[in-house]
Amino acid sequence: MTDDETQNTPEGEQPATDLAPPAKSAPIDRESAGPFDEAEANPVRPYIDLGGIKILPREGLNLRLEVEEQTKRIVAVGLDYADSTLQVQPFAAPRTSGLWEETREQIRQQVKQQGGRVEEREGPLGPELLAEVPVMAGADVASQRLARFVGVDGPRWFLRGVVGGAATSDIEAAAAVEDLFRSIVVVRGTSPMPPRDLIPLRMPGTAGTA
Repeated sequence: MTDDETQNTPEGEQPATDLAPPAKSAPIDRESAGPFDEAEANPVRPYIDLGGIKILPREGLNLRLEVEEQTKRIVAVGLDYADSTLQVQPFAAPRTSGLWEETREQIRQQVKQQGGRVEEREGPLGPELLAEVPVMAGADVASQRLARFVGVDGPRWFLRGVVGGAATSDIEAAAAVEDLFRSIVVVRGTSPMPPRDLIPLRMPGTAGTA
């Protein structure tokens, strides 16, 4: 082969070696059935305003705010519903690419490092992970806890959920929790934020900060 034969790339161009950014992962009907962007939400619904997300009240729903001990920052919202738990966190995301693909791989590695088992499957919200996570009691493993990890990429945000309790195995409970997850409104705001940063959460009824 001559030197001329090896130069197949036009002058001034580089070979296309970069991988395309991860595509967004979301149900086809996300814009009409949720999870919603603030611009898509019904403005007359009586949402509970938690800053980065809004929750639609419903009978039997209990809400908990999970606070980081050192900083006193709210880092997640816990929802108890249908004999199940749903922990949700909203994150800033790029405009054109998604975070759920990369996040699933990170969760998969974390579960394996803890000695658990994890499998990926296609669920009603798209790709999800079903994990068996060891529950420690002192130095011993007391039991395995089932958890479903779900995620949806929206416009400039990513909403992650961790499902526990009945909704990990019971079809009716799972449908109820999935409906709850899809009713959530994410409020990304207009302030610049690095991708993967947690969108600020706050106590209901408190004024937001710029």
